[in-house]
Amino acid sequence: MSETAIELKGSGFTLSVLHIATNDIAAITAALDAKISQAPSFFAMAPIVVNLEKLAEQTIDFVALKEALVALNLVPVGVTAATDEQKVAAKEAGLAVMIAAKQTAAPTQEVKVERVEVPVEVPVAQYVPAMVVKTNVRSGQQIYAKGTDLIVHGAVSNGGEVIADGNIHIYGTLRGKAAAGAQGDQNARIYAQNIQAELVSISGNYWTSEQIQEHRWQQSGCIHLDGEQLTISSLQE
Repeated sequence: MSETAIELKGSGFTLSVLHIATNDIAAITAALDAKISQAPSFFAMAPIVVNLEKLAEQTIDFVALKEALVALNLVPVGVTAATDEQKVAAKEAGLAVMIAAKQTAAPTQEVKVERVEVPVEVPVAQYVPAMVVKTNVRSGQQIYAKGTDLIVHGAVSNGGEVIADGNIHIYGTLRGKAAAGAQGDQNARIYAQNIQAELVSISGNYWTSEQIQEHRWQQSGCIHLDGEQLTISSLQE
């Protein structure tokens, strides 16, 4: 019985997209290093796609950019929103050229269809109870609620990480990092009684502490996506 050694299949993954507005590699490196220093473990070996939409009329040294990203412990995957010239240069540097998926309407034609009644079995969604943590999440500790919500009765300390494919509920203070919708659920939310987080993320969209401080720092709140942007609202809203 023979088996093929490999099998290629299409799939979808959540990737971080780095939007750059300059071709100055030193400036990009400095700004990115400052961001990563706020949550180094979250970004460690993170795959990165570089968006070139703001550099349509500029050239960029993709070899130097790739080396800078690798030096920051990131994994450069490719570029998007590139011009034809930028695509050629990116490929020569070993970067993939990626195109954001868009839904296109299929061409229509008139077809006569004979109605046939066929019995259909409708699968019932399986209920997955939330993971409940009744203690504090300590520094260096990581908890992942796969395929469900996560409820933390205590606090999440600085350096602690909580991750869930669904929602995250923290009844204490959130000082560490929290990532909800880890598998791409953009409707996921993070609820906390006191937000002092190092980093929060919904479906790959993240804010660091400096951004959180502009909204509901040291207050209760609900963190969620509004379109493609993170926002924090009151628990009463």
